[in-house]
Amino acid sequence: MKKVILSAIAASMVLGMSANANVENGKPATVKQINAQTVKQAKSDAVSHQKKMVQEAIDSLKNAHEALVQLDKKDKDGAIKSIEKALGKLEVILSAKTSPKLLPIKSYVVVNEFIGTSDGIKATVKLARELLGDGKVQQARKLLMPLTSEVDVTTVSLPLVSYPDALKLAAKYIHSGKIAMAKEVLAIALNTFDESTVIVPLPLLKATDLIAAASDVAAEDKESALRYLDGAGESLKVAEALGYVSKSAVTYQILQEKIDAVKKEIKGKNKAEKLFESLKEKLADFKAKVFSPKK
Repeated sequence: MKKVILSAIAASMVLGMSANANVENGKPATVKQINAQTVKQAKSDAVSHQKKMVQEAIDSLKNAHEALVQLDKKDKDGAIKSIEKALGKLEVILSAKTSPKLLPIKSYVVVNEFIGTSDGIKATVKLARELLGDGKVQQARKLLMPLTSEVDVTTVSLPLVSYPDALKLAAKYIHSGKIAMAKEVLAIALNTFDESTVIVPLPLLKATDLIAAASDVAAEDKESALRYLDGAGESLKVAEALGYVSKSAVTYQILQEKIDAVKKEIKGKNKAEKLFESLKEKLADFKAKVFSPKK
């Protein structure tokens, strides 16, 4: 089973993230450089937020697999002992009053970054629609597949709701001489896992870091600040074009308006400090809504 969610875990990953507006040679970083820093940091944060694997669950699966191998060799006594070991590995966890429903056994991080513009995305989607209208499904699919920009943290877990009962049922079948049924139950137990993926949209992280960078340099480097804000606005448009946020969302529209307001102030008297704070608050609120758990 696979559940794709935008999680509160993802929201916690962006806390404390801010790009440095200066590179090693002292010159202002480009938007591309800040975006590269953002992606690198996002991957690092995703790895640090991976769920801790439960060794008892991993060991239990190994024992269950050994039982299946032993049944193939017609070693019923050995299979029973392996099943007992498999259940024993989970004994402490199962006896707890608030035992978890899922035990993580594997976790991995995948980063897919879209390099392109919001206009490019819209043109691609338009072409894909035309292809679909002509019944050219596979050609449309190839066009749409690269349209993703996110960090995915996937966790594979052992379901405690069904796994222990399956082991007990397999043991019962072995005692009854129903080896084929026992093997079938074990095979199913060894191939039934829960898979969940936390999705973190990269364009929103890029917008966050670019706004932070603009705020840092706005007083002394208007040109760089405006460039960063242009990049932040484009990142939000990319997020919308890729379907991570809705263009009709009031907060999305307000964010774009606030970015324009800050740019106008920087070009003028440059009293943008309060506007930056308001923009950051609105972006934080926007991300909180996007990253709220959805099933």
